[in-house]
Amino acid sequence: MSIGVIGSGLKVKEVRVLLDHWKPGAKARVSEWRGGRWVREIRGWKAMSSKETSGARYEIATWKLNKNIRHKNRICAEIRGFEERMPCVTIKR
Repeated sequence: MSIGVIGSGLKVKEVRVLLDHWKPGAKARVSEWRGGRWVREIRGWKAMSSKETSGARYEIATWKLNKNIRHKNRICAEIRGFEERMPCVTIKR
């Protein structure tokens, strides 16, 4: 499971969440954290799309944000059924 962010500085244009398992119907959401504490939900639960590339099967979800995120806050991904794994990315100037 991984998270990727596209943007410049504190402006986040897009967030992508990838699940390295084949699980049709999986749902993901994205939230903001600061200092290990939950701040807010950025985008709610969304059905992931099943993809296959070169024989590798995976699930992916993409959100367009176009929002500024506070310096040193983290954007984290959650996927239902995989609560023990929550990848995050720290936003920096």
